Amino acid sequence: MSDFYLSAGDTVSLEKRVSADAIRTFADVSGDHSPNHVDEQAMVASAYGRVIAHGTLMVAYMSACSTAIVERVGGVRESETPVSLGYDRVRFLKPVFAGETLKLDYTIRDVDAERRRTVADIRIVNQDGQLVCVAEHILKWVAV
Repeated sequence: MSDFYLSAGDTVSLEKRVSADAIRTFADVSGDHSPNHVDEQAMVASAYGRVIAHGTLMVAYMSACSTAIVERVGGVRESETPVSLGYDRVRFLKPVFAGETLKLDYTIRDVDAERRRTVADIRIVNQDGQLVCVAEHILKWVAV
């Protein structure tokens, strides 16, 4: 390990199954009840043919990845509190539907030990190996 908690190339992977319940619950939590996400009848006639998951649900799954990589660092919370500074370059490349299984890869690209920051690349692929979403995540490590 480098002089920091994480090194460039460190990766965590998670798998998430997207359920219709997750999409409905996310609509309720976020308040985003767009027909794109909740109206099966309206979406049957669309180019997608069915309800699509919220892009921001994908970002929530990304957040689970950042938590997973932080929790690999034993004892870090005794001296620092890792917090998200945000997601950049988020792109929703393909629709995600209920019933799909997603694999998320969160890979540390840069470590700035002086500024106490890491930058990670995130890729989400579906069960067919299609890239559905990408982003960059900035994590700040704040001293206690």
